[in-house]
Amino acid sequence: MDKVIRLPVTDDMTSTRPYLLRALYDWIVDNDLTPHVLIDATAEQVEVPQQFIEDDKIVLNINPGAIRDLDIANDFLSFSARFSGKPEYILAPISAVLAIYAKENGKGMLFPEDEDEKEIDETAQNQEQPSEIKKPHLTIVK
Repeated sequence: MDKVIRLPVTDDMTSTRPYLLRALYDWIVDNDLTPHVLIDATAEQVEVPQQFIEDDKIVLNINPGAIRDLDIANDFLSFSARFSGKPEYILAPISAVLAIYAKENGKGMLFPEDEDEKEIDETAQNQEQPSEIKKPHLTIVK
């Protein structure tokens, strides 16, 4: 295929990020690994312990044994955890979650920091729709 056509996201469509976060979280936990999230600590409405922020980001262990009341909603990630023995309530907009991965092997997903899912890629917008779809053909190799 020569052209990739990206369809615009309409105002009534929700972000894919929370769905991917939930799916990857389940996959990591189902495989007895430790899920971690990377959060942009400078984003608005982020509530995390300030002393653990490095380079404006924070990595949080969201393993079920380490936290309580995990909620990965369509707009916010929230849970309760202990940091140095002190209970903390963690809150982050889904857009501030930059990655989810397994601590043991690093498998997971990195999300773009400045993702604007409602913006249409101009190159895709300017491309013409293909008038005909080429059918695949097979060649016999002897």
